[in-house]
Amino acid sequence: MIKNRIKEYRAKHDMKQSELANLVGVRRETIGNLEKGRYNPSLVLAWNIAKVFNVTIEDIFTIEE
Repeated sequence: MIKNRIKEYRAKHDMKQSELANLVGVRRETIGNLEKGRYNPSLVLAWNIAKVFNVTIEDIFTIEE
């Protein structure tokens, strides 16, 4: 399972789900589903999210077995 820290990074940047969604080209619901662990991102989406926050993919996404 892939865990993520999207919500934490959004809070640090005072960013709404809809704002992040617009920046990475997805719907707000996609960001919500990612945060709740209902959806695993494509590599491109993970890359774009990390780029928005100027961090590595590994800073936001981790694999938990």
